[in-house]
Parts: sequence; structure tokens; C-alpha cells
Amino acid sequence: MEPRRRSRIAGPLAFALACTGIDARSADNPAEIFELPSVQVVGTAPLPGFGTPLRDVPANVQIFDNRALTRTRPLTLTQFLDANSNSVNASSGQGNPYQQSVDFRGFTASPLLGTPQGLSVFQDGVRINEPFGDAVNWDLLPRSAISSVQLIPGSVPAFGLNTLGGALAIYTKSGAQHPGGGVELSGGSRGRRELEFEYGRASGRFDAFATGHIAEDDGASQHGASRIRQFFGKLGFQDERLDLDVSATLADNTLNGAQTLPVSFLDRPRDPYTYPDLNENRVAFVIVKGSRLLGDGQLVDANVFMRRFHNANLSSNVDDEFGAVDPETGILHTTTATNDRATTDATSFGAALQWTLRETFLGRPHQIAIGATVRHGLTRFAQFTQPAAFTNDRGTTGTGAFRSTTDVDLRNGDFGIHASDVVRIAPDWTLTVAARYDTSRVTIDDRTGESPALKGAHRFARVNPALGITFNPDDALTAYASYSESMRAPTPIELTCADPEDPCKLPNQFLADPTLAKVVSSTIESGARGTWRSVRWSAALYRSELRDDLAFIASGAGATNAGYFRNVGRTRRQGIELAATVRVEPVTLALRYNVIDARFRSTFEAESAANSEADPRGAIVVHPGDRIPGIPMHAAKLRVDWDATPRLTLGASIAAASGQYARGDENNRDRSGRVPGYAVTHVEAEYRLSPRVALFAQVDNLLDRHYANFGLLGSNAFTGPDRTFGPAAGVAAAPEQFRALGAPRGVFAGVRGTW
Repeated sequence: MEPRRRSRIAGPLAFALACTGIDARSADNPAEIFELPSVQVVGTAPLPGFGTPLRDVPANVQIFDNRALTRTRPLTLTQFLDANSNSVNASSGQGNPYQQSVDFRGFTASPLLGTPQGLSVFQDGVRINEPFGDAVNWDLLPRSAISSVQLIPGSVPAFGLNTLGGALAIYTKSGAQHPGGGVELSGGSRGRRELEFEYGRASGRFDAFATGHIAEDDGASQHGASRIRQFFGKLGFQDERLDLDVSATLADNTLNGAQTLPVSFLDRPRDPYTYPDLNENRVAFVIVKGSRLLGDGQLVDANVFMRRFHNANLSSNVDDEFGAVDPETGILHTTTATNDRATTDATSFGAALQWTLRETFLGRPHQIAIGATVRHGLTRFAQFTQPAAFTNDRGTTGTGAFRSTTDVDLRNGDFGIHASDVVRIAPDWTLTVAARYDTSRVTIDDRTGESPALKGAHRFARVNPALGITFNPDDALTAYASYSESMRAPTPIELTCADPEDPCKLPNQFLADPTLAKVVSSTIESGARGTWRSVRWSAALYRSELRDDLAFIASGAGATNAGYFRNVGRTRRQGIELAATVRVEPVTLALRYNVIDARFRSTFEAESAANSEADPRGAIVVHPGDRIPGIPMHAAKLRVDWDATPRLTLGASIAAASGQYARGDENNRDRSGRVPGYAVTHVEAEYRLSPRVALFAQVDNLLDRHYANFGLLGSNAFTGPDRTFGPAAGVAAAPEQFRALGAPRGVFAGVRGTW
């Protein structure tokens, strides 16, 4: 920043930035704090305002800056979080690295519509959970656009709907805070080829940033290739009081999946169960955001956005009607497979406004924030099915024309208003009080005129409170405790897929089903963090109780997208998080360990015909104390970084997780047992030929471990000779545990140049 500009804004910003611990020279405006390469201020609401100093936040917040992503060069943000975050594990139920699900403290943010979502994800203050099913499409934002990431735990009401277990806030780069350019070329195993570029510049009051990512990848399994095209750009303007940014995110990606494999197929892990399984994702996403200082200690933040998302899905499936006799015609059903095609076109738009005041009342410093958000979503969903036959390698070939089965319009309308106050009640004590009112309305209309029962309007509303306190006896220690509540409204896909008598093949079928209740989460957390000599450490203990929790009950078809949604009463997720980082020149060592105990707390009956304990109707009974599937109880992560020479940096990480129950084994009694635990090692190296040119290499899954990070129970239909369609050969389908496999060893290398 030019000296003359710095002096003009020093006065208005001095008070605003004093409590953050960030020098006023580091950012021209409080809104830019979150675009800095290193951040120690927490955005405790979608529009963070001045932000809250980490010492005053009553939660075990995890913050990662751009340098951490650059050092480890993950393929995706989900892979980075999986390797570096406490209480996070990523699963590959779709068989594509760009479509992983992220689980945090037993709550999920996933691109799969068959996954009940429990985390809200924000990009520059805008919630990017899609309106159709709250899904999160991780493949749409280039990793090179990310300046910082904050993982905020708990049922944080300020972040609005779906924040049952936490919020993930992603802040993007600006030209003012990330000037200069860079180009990176890399490639390696499985035909991976990548090009990444970025460029940022500031001139006077204007700045600009642009980055793009192009990648081709043949995939870890046959028919699992990916094609990635991502772009992010931002234009900014700022003066003494105003900061204004306009950003655009564009993506056009083609992602092939491999589905889960039955255990009997694991000797040939590259083989697909069936194929094709294709997703084409496109997005055009524009955000206009700004902040204005109204005077010493007052800031107004606002944003408006529009997001256009298109998904085209083609999936191959076993025809469950094979061998059945039509009761009306008496004709034997001989179709072995179906090709199911679905398109989702969603437009979402909205706005947010927040006023933040820092002032002293009755001798106590306060930071008061009052804000409101509104968001609307318009979605058209259409589904078609085609009769097909299986080839010898389980591919599908169409044998007839596609016919329409579903054509619906869906509308979401969400509104929320929140208020909070962070007050220093004593020199060492800070109290946080907050509340938010949310209302959500979902309307469903059938476009065909053939399913009038599908039409419906649903409304959900609630006031959610939060209370927290921190104790800071000195700069080296913070202790805290908090209580918070949040709500999740059922999404259109859940409201129309809730009948156990007629399960959905998501996203391929909508039904007129019973209505669902909203989910209410309450979280209590206590912990401490601090420094001791050269060690930074943290410890947290938490419990999240959910009422009317939503679960996706697998129907036993052997696919992640076959089943139905239902409220299952009470559930509980509780755990411990421990972390420590020590720097002893020239080595940095980071260790994280967590325990997550996730259990059902109510009795209910679920459909799971592939479960060995199912009754003749294909039902199982789930009892209080049974573990929730898909959540490893124990996880540990170790990372070592070594600055071997001024030019050479080496790094290694180990991520380990204990076993987990498969989806469909909600009663924990299936004879297949748990999906086994695993430990995976990654290494990387960087050598700087000059200050502007670096060579790098990495090896993923160094020891080439064969492991699975997700499982479900299903029926394996390919029990015929050489794993062909068994029922056609008179061989019955076999109940089995299906698993999603992690990628085998991969070796990658590249070069990066900067200027």
C-alpha cells in the first residue's frame, strides 16, 4: 500500500484493528483481513465484520492459511482437510477424488445426495451448499483461489441453516494481498496432467486477482477419468472507508466414478462394479461484497450473489424388477439393467447485511453485530430411464429409448436474522451471547401433471441461541466453555424420498412421501489452547445432541444412492480433540488425535435387507447405543516438515483411522463386521533452483496400502461366471459389504515459476 494512503486510513482503522492483533498496515480495510496470507482472526458469522480475535472465541477453531495449502499441494481441499484437520476424515463413496465427502465430528458435507448434510460451507460469506439437497460440490473452486480456511465447530447459530456440527469458511485471495504471478505444471501416475496459474496486482485504489486450474486424470480405477476446468477472478476497489470486491467462479468439470465394490471383488480393485457413472458439473457464481466504515468502531458489511449450477448425471444400475412377472400383463421382466439419466438446473440468489459496532458501555468493551440474510433457490429436476443390458465387464448398453419419469420444480426460500455481543466482562474474561431466527420454506411442483400428490409446501422455523465464555489469564493460555443450538430444515430431495416401501435411486426418483421434521442440534464444548515454550497446543471436549435426526437408510441395492430418508429420533456425537505443534529448527512436528463416539439414542426400525440380522421383511431394529455408521471412532495424524537446506524442504504425513460400521449396518450386528481401519503415508519434497523457480515431487500412499474409507451393505448381483450378471444365469444375488477404496500409490512431480 502506498504511504500516503496508509496515513489517511490509520486513524479510522486504529481502533478497529487494535483488538485483532493485526497491524493496521497489514490490511487496507477490515474486510481484507481474511484475504491475508496469515490469519489469526475468526469470522464468527458469514459476514465477519471486524472479526473476533482467536483468544475470545469459545471453540476449538482450526485455521489454515495459503502457505499450508501451497506446501502440501493437495489435489483438492477435501484431501488437505483429511490430512491436516482434527476430527476430519474424507471418504470416497463416489470413487472420484474430486467428489469426496468430508466428515467433521460425525457431521458431513458431501456432493452425494444420499448423505444427510450437517455442515454449512461458505465462500466469501456466501453459503455454497446447493439448494437442491444441501450438497457441497468441492470440485468447483480452484485450490489456488483459497487464501485461508477456518473450520468452526459446534451448532453455531450465526451461520444459519444446516450448521449442526460446524461451519467451514473459505476466504479467497485478492490482488492487494497476493500480488505477483505464478505458473505450475505437474503430472504423474494414472495419467495426471495439471496446469495452474495465478496473477495478482494492485495499483492505487484498485486491485485484481485471477487464477485457473486445468487437469486431466485417468483415475485410480477403470472408467474413472476426470476432466477439470476451473477459474476464479476478483476485482477490488478500496479507499479510506470503503472496500468493494466483485468475484466470479467458473467451472466445467466431467467426473467419472467407480462406485463401491463388494468384498468379493477386492482382488481386482481397478474393476468397476457397473459403469458408466458420470457427473458433469458446471457453475457460474458471482459475488459482490463490500464493507464501509461509518466511523470509529462501526462497520457495515453487505453482499449479493447469484449462482447458476448445472449437473448432468448418468448412472448404470441393476434392474431390481428382473425376473418378476407383471401382475397386469403376465409378462416376464427380462431387462437386466437400466441407464438412469438426471439433470439438475439450479439458480440461487440472495443477499446479506450486517452492522458491527465496537463501543464501551458501562465501562465494558462490547462488539455488537446485527445482521440478516435472505436466499432463494429455484431448481428444475428431470429424470429419465432407459432399459439396458450388461456387457461381460458390467458395462451397460441401452436396449430402448429413454423415457421421462420425473419432472419437477422446486423452490427454497430462507430468511434469517442474527445478533451477537462479545463483551469483556473482566480483564481476563470475555462473554459471547448470540441468537438467530431462521425460517425456511420448500415448495415442490410436479410439471407432468401425473403426480399431484408430489406437490406440497413445507415451512420450518426456529430461534437458536448461543452462549460462550473465555478466560485468558495471560497471552499463553485460553480456556473456554460454550453452549449453542442450530436447526436444519429437510431439503426437497429428503422431503420427496422418505418412504421405506418405495426407496429412491437418488437422484433418479421423486415420490410423494411423508413429511419430515426439522433437525435440532445442541452442542456443549469446553477446552483450552495455548503455548508452552516452543509448543502450540489445544484440547477440546464436546457433545452434540440431535433431536429428530435425519438418516439415509440404505435399501440394499449395493449403491450409495439407493434408499430413503427418515427421522430417527435422538442421536449423540461426543468426543475429544488433542493437538500439538512444535518447532525445533529446522523441523516442525504436528500431531493431532481425536475420539468421536457417535451413537443412536432412540429405537427405530430400518429397512436393510442385505443385513444378516434382517427379519423376513428385510427390516432391522436399531437400539440406543448402536454406533452411527461411517464414523471412525479414533483418528490420528502426524506431520513432519524439515527445512533440510536453505533450498530443500522435505515433508511427510501419516493419517490413521480406526474401523467404521458400514451404512445399512445401523444395528452393528451384520456378520461382515466393520470396515477395517487404515494408516496411509504421504511424502513430498521441494527444491528451489532459484528464488522464483522450484521443483517439487510427492508420493501419495507411499507404502501402497490397500484400504477402504467408506462401506455399505448391498446385494451383489454379479455372481455368475467371471462375475457376470448372476440372476440371468440362475444364480441368486448375494448380500455383501461394499467398500469405497482409497487410491493406490501415486507419484507426481512438477515445476513452479513465480514473478
